[in-house]
Amino acid sequence: MTSPGSLQRRLGVADAVVIGADSMIGAGVYVAWAPAARAAGEWLLVALAIAGFVAFCNATSSAQLAAIYPESGGTYVYGRRQLSPFWGHVAGWGFVVGKTASCSAMALTLGTYLWPEQQRLAAALAVMAITAVNIGGLQRTVAVTKVLLVVSLVAIGCVMWVGVTESPQAGVITISSTDASVLGAFQAAGFLFFAFAGYARIATLGEEVRDPERTIPRAIPLALFGVLALYGLVGAVAIDFGGVDRLGASDSPLRDLVGSVDSPLEPIVQLGAGIASLGVLLNLIPGVSRTTLAMARNREVPGWFAHIDEKRSLPLRAELTVAAVVVTLVLTIDITSSIAVSGVAVLPYYAVTNAAALTLRRDQRRWPRPLAVVGLLGCVVLVAALPQSALLGGGFVLVTGVAARQVAVRRSGDDRP
Repeated sequence: MTSPGSLQRRLGVADAVVIGADSMIGAGVYVAWAPAARAAGEWLLVALAIAGFVAFCNATSSAQLAAIYPESGGTYVYGRRQLSPFWGHVAGWGFVVGKTASCSAMALTLGTYLWPEQQRLAAALAVMAITAVNIGGLQRTVAVTKVLLVVSLVAIGCVMWVGVTESPQAGVITISSTDASVLGAFQAAGFLFFAFAGYARIATLGEEVRDPERTIPRAIPLALFGVLALYGLVGAVAIDFGGVDRLGASDSPLRDLVGSVDSPLEPIVQLGAGIASLGVLLNLIPGVSRTTLAMARNREVPGWFAHIDEKRSLPLRAELTVAAVVVTLVLTIDITSSIAVSGVAVLPYYAVTNAAALTLRRDQRRWPRPLAVVGLLGCVVLVAALPQSALLGGGFVLVTGVAARQVAVRRSGDDRP
């Protein structure tokens, strides 16, 4: 039976895998290749493998913790329960900052693919439209998620078809003369991690899946490995088609790949990118606002955000604030900066996930403990390799939020650590 005030447990393993895959196969696969190719050069596929392995380590930690804490909140909950309220706040604030930057990247992806001449305007309008839809009460169901995933997969399939059948050098992976370095490979992995981070969406379904102790640990690796295989194929085809230099020369590399041979499939790729971006925004903006609501209830951020609009039954203040910040970002920074800032904030979130997993007892572990160690170290290395400007900007926002929380705790006389 579902207790009053709880979400209904309707989702099975397949549903959870679809939700996780859809969260990953969003805008990231359409734009993350460009900054990653510029950073990694000939080591692009190595960078993809690094990002995928770090994501896998993080996923095993998330899966174990989600099985123990089958409730909404993800690492914000795990950090509070396994470590301390302070680390829960670090995770929650990192999620809010990182996913807000992700919203900016998603919106700019839509603008870049659908209206490149006015990409910022298109991005801002998309955010406002999605916010209006969310406030109006439209919710994204699993059925809608499946449709969006199919549309995105069809668009990616079009890219791969053109890449294989129209490649001027089919069957030869052309590396090009782009400079490569170990630092560049890790920086590229930090960019590509952006395209994997959606798997954590599964961990937030703790109150909505049947038998969460079994479902979530199975769904996360299945979704992750399926998406990693798909990304590997897309990357190999794109490099084979025009080389790494060409892949890194455009903010819309998959559209340009199809458009370079005047393929009639180009509109499908554009539409796929746009729909994928809208779909992720439809989930992500409410997700950030609800995390903000949860933190406000725990006095982790100003209590003003804890207000629930009675008529609409949603955190209206938090949602409008998140939307306003995202619109500001799309009007002031570019896609690469949005992805980098997202990584600077989200990677610490996963670092807390791994740290929390390290505290599990032997009987609570489902995966070897060293995976959490590698995941923790991997998050630290990837965030340190990201561009300095993103480290300074994103780091400043993170530190400011954490410091403000500590000051508020001391002033209130709260004994929370």
